[in-house]
Amino acid sequence: LKKYYGSKNFNEGRKKMAKLPKGALLIYNPSSTAPGFIVENVYCLPGVPQILKSMLVGLNNKIIGGKKILSETLNLETVESKIAQSLARIQNKFNFTEIGSYPFFKRGKIGVSIVVRSTNKKMIKKCIKEIINLVKKENIKFLERI
Repeated sequence: LKKYYGSKNFNEGRKKMAKLPKGALLIYNPSSTAPGFIVENVYCLPGVPQILKSMLVGLNNKIIGGKKILSETLNLETVESKIAQSLARIQNKFNFTEIGSYPFFKRGKIGVSIVVRSTNKKMIKKCIKEIINLVKKENIKFLERI
């Protein structure tokens, strides 16, 4: 960055942008001067889609894929606080799944999207069944299943 901006324009803000975590490896950026970096198995890349795409080409041989993560979503007309404890109990029961709850306000409705993720389709189905039982028991309005 100092070479790019020159000593005169390499100000404190740009110096701060040049700092990397200890042990980080740079990821080449063919589109702009700011590189990405890798720390262990974490890849830090820019959020600008065109720049990100240009950098991914150079990572084809570095990123090793794993099992595909599957997901299913239930949209409910409720508030997160009403179901949080019950969802935590279900999450503890299904430790091979991840349950996320995401509040929303759309079309005049307050609700929560419950997203269940796993690499195991059967575990998702079992977990969703348990959540649907909770929805029925708590008399929560079910909006859609995606």
